[in-house]
Amino acid sequence: MKKINVLRIVMAFAAILIFAQCANNVKETASQSTAPATTESAQSLKIAYVDIDSLLNNYKFSVTLRNEMLRKGENMRMTLSEKAKVIQADMEDFQRKMENNVYATRQRAEEEQTRILKSQEDYARLEQRLVNELSAEEQKNNLILRDSINNFLKDYNVANGYDLILSRMADNILLANEALDITKEVIDGLNDRYAGSDK
Repeated sequence: MKKINVLRIVMAFAAILIFAQCANNVKETASQSTAPATTESAQSLKIAYVDIDSLLNNYKFSVTLRNEMLRKGENMRMTLSEKAKVIQADMEDFQRKMENNVYATRQRAEEEQTRILKSQEDYARLEQRLVNELSAEEQKNNLILRDSINNFLKDYNVANGYDLILSRMADNILLANEALDITKEVIDGLNDRYAGSDK
């Protein structure tokens, strides 16, 4: 009885070894047969890349949008700064009057304090609203800019037939042949299209 159980265990172990060897052989054969095909298909791909930082700094539409957003941001900061100065002056005036017992009644002092607190709350709401509006406009501009670039690239690629156009931003592409860099062509084409839209 013990001999039969030991025999069964040995046979099961041998079957597992045989199965494992067959599986390894199949994997090696599959990887050998697909490797040349993958290499050949990769070599036949037509690939290019666009340096996004350079594109955004030289595409006139992008520069116009960025300058407009900078102007709006500066206007927002000036508006908030002016309102903050008024509130600060009111607070200092209130403090001075409190120290000099200018208010005829405690109720009058509390009314002035309530007014100042309300103006601070109004300021906080205004600041939040302006920041949200500016952020929403920036997101909208980013979408418009992305659509502009993508639509141009679709048209550009009809004539050039790239299989893949990558975006290079900072160091996300560690090494690339500079012959694959089509940034200048894309910038020139985008600027020509943008100039044509003004006419």
